[in-house]
Amino acid sequence: MSVSNDKKLKNLLEQWPAGFAATFQWMQTLGITTQLTQRYLKSGWIESIGRGAYKKTKDKVEWYGALASIQQQLFTPVHLGGPTALAVQGSSHYVRVGKERIFVFSVPQQRLPSWFLKHDWGQPIECIKTSFLSQDLGIKEDDCNGFPVRMSSRERAILESLYLSPQHFDLLECYQMMEGMNDIRPNLVQELLVQCKSIRVKRLFLYMASKAKLPVLEYLDLNKVDLGTGDRSIVENGVYDPQYKISIPKELANYV
Repeated sequence: MSVSNDKKLKNLLEQWPAGFAATFQWMQTLGITTQLTQRYLKSGWIESIGRGAYKKTKDKVEWYGALASIQQQLFTPVHLGGPTALAVQGSSHYVRVGKERIFVFSVPQQRLPSWFLKHDWGQPIECIKTSFLSQDLGIKEDDCNGFPVRMSSRERAILESLYLSPQHFDLLECYQMMEGMNDIRPNLVQELLVQCKSIRVKRLFLYMASKAKLPVLEYLDLNKVDLGTGDRSIVENGVYDPQYKISIPKELANYV
């Protein structure tokens, strides 16, 4: 099949950026039917990467290209968050080698395409479904390996990392990343803390910010932040902090 003899195929290939996946929903907006999709598959113009998603033959689609495709083509409210967003923005404390987990966040009722979750991207995708923060607050579009991806700002991402801790992410590493956050924006931090539904996350953030002597603390109005009542145990047999009423790991309490 010649591209010049198939206007729809020609238009599809022209509209399809390198490194992006093409969802069938997006292809339909270009007039591509199921029958045409099967024809393009058999002719070798496109290849399947899972049910309802395709890549151009000989093109390589990485996880970030796939995520950008979901965001732009399906308008799915999912974003790169937590430790992954911090790493993309240069705030990761450690340089890791190997299959580092990719954290994406969505609201509890949101379903992500199975092809995205099941495909082998070389790194496992972990989707965190939560509403502990407002869906759009502190979200921005930024560059991720050359692709425009919606992700958490550093201010939101550190709160998401604390939300994952200690089960999915190390608390000490959270603190080590926070030590370098002298320039986080007070207005955004204030709004995030006010809207945050997790007492544990808010107390941990304030404990770490205080320990790291972050300048942002001078500008926060904690009278507007609900810190709850009673104690919170983050880990068993931890060290109790009377100011924020939390029990934290000994290695974090003793870290200088």
